[in-house]
Amino acid sequence: MIFQFFRRTRDDASIASLYGTIVAQARAKALYQRFGVPDTVNGRLEMILLHVALVLRRLNVEPAGGPWGQAVFDLFCQDMDDNLREMGVGDLAVPKEMRRIGEAFYGRQAAYSGALASSDLEVLVEVLKRNVLEGGEGSEALAGYVRAAAEALAAKDINELRRGNIGFPDPADLDKAADNGASDSKDNA
Repeated sequence: MIFQFFRRTRDDASIASLYGTIVAQARAKALYQRFGVPDTVNGRLEMILLHVALVLRRLNVEPAGGPWGQAVFDLFCQDMDDNLREMGVGDLAVPKEMRRIGEAFYGRQAAYSGALASSDLEVLVEVLKRNVLEGGEGSEALAGYVRAAAEALAAKDINELRRGNIGFPDPADLDKAADNGASDSKDNA
């Protein structure tokens, strides 16, 4: 009976692939270089929180997505625990830090969901200024990326998501498109 808790699911590789894709996207250089996300431990944590929240938001739309979302969240928590220990956080302090990360995740998840539900992009810009960007520079471009990522996830079939084929937009391309649009509108003025 107790061994059921130690049994690996048949989808472990898919969940690891899905989470690996999330982390890889959160580490995309353009997020830090072009959008001004601080390239610090906290900045990288914010990007992982953002991307996990985006994927869980998409998975939770589907009836069959809930267990997948929970498995991704569990892997996220294990990854955060492992990283804290690798950074030298002591065994007695890890639960406190994990509680802090959990509170940050749930707060960000609610803020991002609310901002994405709003048709006003400025709501998302303000959430990103408060949670991710120090000083707010680059928040409009980052908000455009977040909207594009949410739209790409919404258009993706859940079976593709389960295989880790998320299809996040390339933040470097979105930024260039935004720059071209801005220069086109200046040329037309």
